[in-house]
Amino acid sequence: MDVTLAAGSAWTDPACPVARAVDLVGDRWSLLIVRDAMDGATTFTEFHQRLGIARNILTDRLRRLVEHGILDRRAAADGRRHTYRLTEAGQDLFTAVVALRQWGERHAFAPDEPHSVLLDGQGRELPRLHPLGQDGAPLSVETSRVRKTAPSDPGAAG
Repeated sequence: MDVTLAAGSAWTDPACPVARAVDLVGDRWSLLIVRDAMDGATTFTEFHQRLGIARNILTDRLRRLVEHGILDRRAAADGRRHTYRLTEAGQDLFTAVVALRQWGERHAFAPDEPHSVLLDGQGRELPRLHPLGQDGAPLSVETSRVRKTAPSDPGAAG
């Protein structure tokens, strides 16, 4: 899938996958819409009621998420409304949402402060996500690095 920004926009950092992801879904409302879609919301009204977001902002964010291929918009059975469903790209955000959730559980709440909990299909809390290297060893900021890539040569073969 070829993901682009709206006309007149530019990537914050064209060679950085993190920057591109933030450009596409990094604002507060977009990620919360994706979260609620993962939790079963499918209509404008459901998103509006769950989030308490202004209607014009919700309209804009839904439009952008559809344009960027994160949500798919279809006419509802009644023909008067639309439903929204996560695309494959939207579903691929699950791990990122879980990582943000787990970070929030550890760093955004007081120790005894109540919060929602994500459960697996058997009703158990999800284990903490840990990135692993090719050898299965845990990775961290200290044990990983970014390799910058050179722009591809449009005239190169293969």
